[in-house]
Amino acid sequence: MTPRITVLSAPSGGGKTTIARAVRDQHPDRFGFSVSATTRKPREGERDGVDYHFQKRTQFLEGVGAGKFLEYAEYGGELYGTLKSEVEKVLTSGKHVLLDIEVEGARQVRQQYAPPRSVSIFILPSDPRVLLDRLRQRKSESIDQIRWRLDRAGYEMEQALSFDRLIRNDDLATAVTEVVSIADGSAGRVRDEKDREWIINYGRGLQREAQRLYDELHHQKG
Repeated sequence: MTPRITVLSAPSGGGKTTIARAVRDQHPDRFGFSVSATTRKPREGERDGVDYHFQKRTQFLEGVGAGKFLEYAEYGGELYGTLKSEVEKVLTSGKHVLLDIEVEGARQVRQQYAPPRSVSIFILPSDPRVLLDRLRQRKSESIDQIRWRLDRAGYEMEQALSFDRLIRNDDLATAVTEVVSIADGSAGRVRDEKDREWIINYGRGLQREAQRLYDELHHQKG
């Protein structure tokens, strides 16, 4: 097995973090999880050094200036990034590196580790309404944050066809199997016309769901 960087990206609620954890837990001999750094506060149950390296903004920016990050991006007012030391540690061990990152970070990784050294996977549930339902189930998210994340998801959908693979995340076990297979195989690109049409229609459905949420917000404030 040739170690490679496997990038998972998705709009909020797409399920990439759940998939990443399942891949790591089920295949610890083949995948090493690169723990990202972030300036956001831990959510309930999250542990420093396990789920994220939780850093102050000044500490994070000092790391950027020192060239410690393979990629980083700002999302929702917070910084997220992948430490080069984490990636090198996993690759040296002979395992695939599994990254759970945003679309800007995925682009930065592809620039430095072009396929087949890396493979990028964009993840979506088949129904846009699932994204909204998952976001609403997060007790840490305010209604304004949910609204922002849905707006953001529209931009992320525009980037979907620049990824190497597309996974429809409707069943966790199936999604995990697909990620493992993609990491071990060749990195073909998403250029199928059916995929393109599906993504376009998905974006339209996401816009409808966002509008439904905006109408609800307007009703609550009225």
